[in-house]
Amino acid sequence: MQAKSEETIARREKGDPESNGADGDIQAQWARVRARLRDEFGEAAFRSWLRAMTLFEVAEGRVRIGVPTRFLRDWVAAHYADRIRSLWSGENPAISAIEVVVAPGSSAAVPAARASIAPARPRGGAEPTAALAAEAGDDKGDISAPLDPRFTFENFVVGKPNELAHAAARRVAESCAAATRTVPFNPLFLYGGVGLGKTHLMHAIAWQIRTQAPARKVIYLSAEKFMYQFVRALRFKDTMAFKEQFRSVDLLMIDDVQFISGKDSTQEEFFHTFNALVDQNRQIVISADKSPSDLEGMEERMRSRLGWGLVADIHPTTYELRLGILQAKAEQRKLPVPPKVLEFLAHKITSNVRELEGALNRILAHAQLVGRAITLESAQEVLHDLLRANDRRITIDEIQKRVAEHYNIRLSDMHSARRARAVARPRQVAMFLCKQLTPRSLPEIGRKFGGRDHTTVMHAVRKIEELRATDRALAEDVELLRRMLET
Repeated sequence: MQAKSEETIARREKGDPESNGADGDIQAQWARVRARLRDEFGEAAFRSWLRAMTLFEVAEGRVRIGVPTRFLRDWVAAHYADRIRSLWSGENPAISAIEVVVAPGSSAAVPAARASIAPARPRGGAEPTAALAAEAGDDKGDISAPLDPRFTFENFVVGKPNELAHAAARRVAESCAAATRTVPFNPLFLYGGVGLGKTHLMHAIAWQIRTQAPARKVIYLSAEKFMYQFVRALRFKDTMAFKEQFRSVDLLMIDDVQFISGKDSTQEEFFHTFNALVDQNRQIVISADKSPSDLEGMEERMRSRLGWGLVADIHPTTYELRLGILQAKAEQRKLPVPPKVLEFLAHKITSNVRELEGALNRILAHAQLVGRAITLESAQEVLHDLLRANDRRITIDEIQKRVAEHYNIRLSDMHSARRARAVARPRQVAMFLCKQLTPRSLPEIGRKFGGRDHTTVMHAVRKIEELRATDRALAEDVELLRRMLET
């Protein structure tokens, strides 16, 4: 199933955007549709691509959704229109179609990832590369994603868990910015869990080079965007321009390379791009959630190439590092936070840096808005939900292992393509429990089950919900597993 993802993207782009219409309480239906989209695709995707949508017009069974730019219109139409139409139909049977239109005044919220991808090719256009770049608002044809101004080396707090990765990133930035442009190790491969600083270091490298050597050509983007650009090049028969764009850079940085696991065509092109850049002595920086040797669905030759240079692991944060990060963030905000509160947060929130910073931001915002002093008691009150979640955080890996043991199947069956009932049903149970017991989005859950599509996870969740009402044995199994995981 995962090998078909590239074909799916190309196939979805061939048609015009679907349109939709509805009667009744349209605003309430629209609110529910947006809530479902946020739940299914996750907060990050919703914030980047869907939050800017507004209900523009409803007439004669057609719903028109307004977005502020042509780029966003094409992206939403290509990737989300079908699902939006399906959700509208579920809310109101009178809906016949939706249409995504450009309504510049509809919202000021333009996604931060706008510059990372060119929008869909204008119909009848004869010059895809220039036209696409211009329509995206980037007349230089730069597809690199925008950089976060907060993610610099100066703002990166160094500790034992990340000191090797930090030192290596510094060396790469200094070497690329130097006149001689040496390549200390190629590639630099950064790996670690979510929210530990991989993206921060990649942005920091780009910022330093942009400051010290602005003439250097740097491309930073996610593996998903790389795949999307490649699929577009195939669709428009413009692969030569694609190759030229990626093979003429001084520094190529690809974030979350695990995304192309199982995508054979994209891996093939990335493999050749990788080799071409190494042959030209150009620097490559890669990030992933696992080491090269542990990347499932990645060709052996690709794993070998990724491990050629320096592989730097960013370990989970220690108490000392978490405390240092909190102190640095509090100083940046220029707001006094009692040391006891910072120590409490460093002890209690151990998952990742993003959640840690989010907790501090909530405390500071509450103090400013309500006008109360920051105390240990007020921090516990404001963060009660987050603290409860961190007391017992259930992971997808833990659920898969416990379900496999319960049904006496191999753990590898959770990721395999086997469809035998003895394997498929436990896999569906595990997906159901992941949706119920973890904060992960449907696409994230699907990727942990062998790169399956989010619709597969949705089907599994619905199936188990139906069976629990009619199959007493299954219902008891699910309840038993839930209790075992929550205790």
